[in-house]
Amino acid sequence: MSDNKNDILHVEGGKPLNGTIKVRGAKNFVSKAMVAALLAPGTSVLKNVPEIRDVHVVSDLLRLHGVDVTVDGANGVVTIDATNVQLADVATWTRCPARPAFRFCSPARCCTVWAKRSFRRSAAATSAVVRLTSIWKPCASSARTWTRNTRTAFTSPLRTVCMARRSTCRTRPCATEQTLLAAVLAEGKTELSGAAIEPEIMDLVSVLQKMGAIISVDVDRTFRIEGVKELKGYTHTSLTDRIEAASWASAALATHGDIFVKGATQPEMMTFLNVFRKIGGEFDITDKGIRFWHPGGDLKPVAIETDVHPGFMTDWQQPLVVALTQANGLSIVHETVYENRFGFTKPLVQMGATIQLYRECLGSLPCRFQQRNYKHSAVIFGPTPLTGRDIDVPDLRGGFSHLIAALAAKGPSNVQGISLIDRGYADFRGKLEALGADFD
Repeated sequence: MSDNKNDILHVEGGKPLNGTIKVRGAKNFVSKAMVAALLAPGTSVLKNVPEIRDVHVVSDLLRLHGVDVTVDGANGVVTIDATNVQLADVATWTRCPARPAFRFCSPARCCTVWAKRSFRRSAAATSAVVRLTSIWKPCASSARTWTRNTRTAFTSPLRTVCMARRSTCRTRPCATEQTLLAAVLAEGKTELSGAAIEPEIMDLVSVLQKMGAIISVDVDRTFRIEGVKELKGYTHTSLTDRIEAASWASAALATHGDIFVKGATQPEMMTFLNVFRKIGGEFDITDKGIRFWHPGGDLKPVAIETDVHPGFMTDWQQPLVVALTQANGLSIVHETVYENRFGFTKPLVQMGATIQLYRECLGSLPCRFQQRNYKHSAVIFGPTPLTGRDIDVPDLRGGFSHLIAALAAKGPSNVQGISLIDRGYADFRGKLEALGADFD
């Protein structure tokens, strides 16, 4: 167990979660919208921002570039003034987490268009650029760099970008986001084929359009971007985090509880709501949010295949698997989006769940990782009682699933590494308290 007592949550499970909580903006959108503000000299205002660690990490990265960032956590408002962009310090840059640094690659390249400043790249940023240019295969030859006095800047605008795609998969959201951020200030027209169309992506498109970008979206997942010479600041209200809303819905189901999630909206969650109802959960949609509850009786087994939007989101399956351990029968979850997504099930088995993992595709949808030998199908047999135990949080989504399991289990659990959950679940301790959870 960890020596850091503040990073361990002691949970006494077996108590239904009942009450009201509020969910703010989507983690998978807010950080990108903050980075987009770097593209325009002036002030941008982002509303409905959650108090999560990623917001503060991106804020610090923006400040490294001379951007004035004010975070009003209580009201969920972030104000970003990118008037005076400057060179980031390379030593500090290398200490930042890899994923937030990756989001800065395209804006750093494009900022040279209006700011006429160069951006130094660290080793971490360089590797991210390599990965990015490997995605942009057709434009790799035109995306060149120049070096002068140890400073490197992206100088060549992208002419035309056609996303290389396999016949059985579509582009991941991160590739779509990076290409959008690069193309809006590129010279000429950019065509992005097989693009991701998640709600968070479309909200980013809305932000960029407010800033002055010209982006058209076709029904065949093709984005066409006409580059403009300059952008302006924006004011925008983030869409609600559909992953967090679904996580609390799963917690209500697993603990036989009743949770009203203020801010949750139906359009982005329609696929999840269908599965939630098939399992036997009940929900009521209002203008202010969605109420999720366990109606009593047995839950029903289901077969789920994850997919890109509008399919069943991969980040939804992890908390829902905990609820499926209490369903009466055999459930199947076929993960098609990410490899090695079922590592979080091992602690669930140790708590008493009956879960078997298979390398075969137990479903009809093709997998992105194709013939690689990953265990990507899970068979869950229930209902099985869960018993509390010591758990090490592996990552953000798996960690919250473990927390749900601890809340549903009989007896005490010690959940270690709980601070990882702060990356994507704002004030989850306060929300647990509001729902009547027994923890310290």
